[in-house]
Formats: sequence, C-alpha cells, structure tokens
Amino acid sequence: MNYKKNNKPMNRTPLHRQFRHGVFCLFLIGFSPQLLQLGHAADQMNPLLREFPITVNPSALTPPTWWHVPGITPLIWTKDPISSDAYKTSESKTLNLKPGEYRFGTFTFDFLFKVTLSGTLEFAPTLDHCIDGRGTQVLTIRCTHTQPYPQEPDYPK
Repeated sequence: MNYKKNNKPMNRTPLHRQFRHGVFCLFLIGFSPQLLQLGHAADQMNPLLREFPITVNPSALTPPTWWHVPGITPLIWTKDPISSDAYKTSESKTLNLKPGEYRFGTFTFDFLFKVTLSGTLEFAPTLDHCIDGRGTQVLTIRCTHTQPYPQEPDYPK
C-alpha cells in the first residue's frame, strides 16, 4: 500500500527491516543496564564492603595456645578448645577482613587492631613492643601479654 506525503507516493518499509529494527531496539533496551553496570562497577562499590587478605601470625607465642578474632573465626571460649575448630597459635592464618576494628584474643590477653580503607593494619603505638605489621597486611604477635609491667611481675620468671 502506498501513502502520500507532499503529494509524492511513499513506500512502506519492508517487513524484515521493521523486524530487525524491533529486535535491535529490544536488544538495546534489555542489554544497556548491564553495559552501564560494567562501566561503573568499580566506582559504585562501597569501600567498607571490600575485603582484604590479612595474615595473622601468632607463631612466636610460647607455649602454643588457641586464638580468635570474634565474629570472624571460631571462638575459643565457647567449647573445649581441643575439640573446637579454633585456630592454634602454632600456625598463621589469612582472614578476609573488611575495613573496621577487630580484636585478636587468646586465653591470656587480647588487643584491638584496625583494617584501614586501603587494607593495611593499624593498632595502638603502645603495642609496638609486642605487635608488628603496622601499615602492612601481616599481623605478627610476638608476646604472650601486651601490657608492659611498670615493676617486676608477681610471679617468678
């Protein structure tokens, strides 16, 4: 069928062209959100949700014992440690931690440490005599207690 525009006959677009055009439009409508997400995926990720591999190395602690990071690893206080899944201080473990504050603990001491937005470790400067790893991703614990004694301890060395 011919239509007239400006007194000139106008031919209809063939059906196969209309079909291809319709399929192409549907493809763009359905696929464009995925293309947008790919382009902005790195920009839209919340930095607080990113996990970093943090290695905890308590192997210098003697005698060997068990340790935990509450909320991340199996707790040492809830069961008999020998039959629990709690980690032993004789081996290092890598934990995937999000930025925030955490607590490392054994049966005899504990301390706070922080994973920064860049994935490095921070902790109180007063712990420097026992803890290594500030600004890195490896937390190394060297002492069985974290508080220096202002005088001689009450027990024999």
